[in-house]
Amino acid sequence: MKNKQISMLFGASTFIWVSPFSTQDITLLTKVKNMGYDIIEIAVEDKNLIDWKQVREVARDLDLKVTISGAFGPERDISSTEPAYREIGKEYIIDCIKIAAEMGSPIFGGPLYSAVGKTRIVSEEQKKQERNWCIEILGEVSQVAADHGIELGLEPLNRFETDMINTVDQALSLVRDVNHPNLKIVMDTFHANIEEKDIPDAIRKIGKNLLCHVQGNESDRGTPGTGHLEWEGIKNALVEIGYEGAVVIETFGQPSKELARAACIWRPLANSADELAEEGLTFYQELFQ
Repeated sequence: MKNKQISMLFGASTFIWVSPFSTQDITLLTKVKNMGYDIIEIAVEDKNLIDWKQVREVARDLDLKVTISGAFGPERDISSTEPAYREIGKEYIIDCIKIAAEMGSPIFGGPLYSAVGKTRIVSEEQKKQERNWCIEILGEVSQVAADHGIELGLEPLNRFETDMINTVDQALSLVRDVNHPNLKIVMDTFHANIEEKDIPDAIRKIGKNLLCHVQGNESDRGTPGTGHLEWEGIKNALVEIGYEGAVVIETFGQPSKELARAACIWRPLANSADELAEEGLTFYQELFQ
């Protein structure tokens, strides 16, 4: 198994360099392409800051693929006790589905179920109610995704960033309760390193049919290959299940104050964003060759 080759597309998130991404950062597309990446993953913090037609044209001219990911603050929370926030969250997901379709992204992913940084102890009754709100709205937006030819990727986050979905088992349970073919799972190896007993086994548990996207992040969210993740085992598990999606680095070079607080980023994660992206890609290429 160690010598088995796998054809993989590699991507870099805009979060590595900037937050929020806007049209003035469009030169990032050329930078990412020149580094050798196949994909730029655009994190949509404010859709109105981005001229999507221009981004699409530049990406097309560069022959660079685009994937779309979400940024879920307190007001974009489909499990919130505030009805207005649930509605804002639903509309945000729908907006991002439409953007994904426009940009040719096969997926829209993120912690769709809640706001990042929402960590509390609540009653079982409230947990059940929040989950029911979440299931109802995920069912609605999953159908919108289907109508646009997009898969939704639900991403477990570690316990310090959410109290709702930390593990693959919890994600699988929620996906099964929603029961829609366009709702799938994103695996972020940084979060999985904190929450899973065995990351390769977690990948196998999700399986090819439900694993729609991988964010291949290091144990400390720094440069892939410089931490303690079991990368060979992760690769082998992806090969075993026949994974055909992308592997993207998503880490944070210049996070906004809100994002830094939500994701608990208090120090530089590499000498520079460019170094992290370049060395991370080299590691990916050697691992998956």
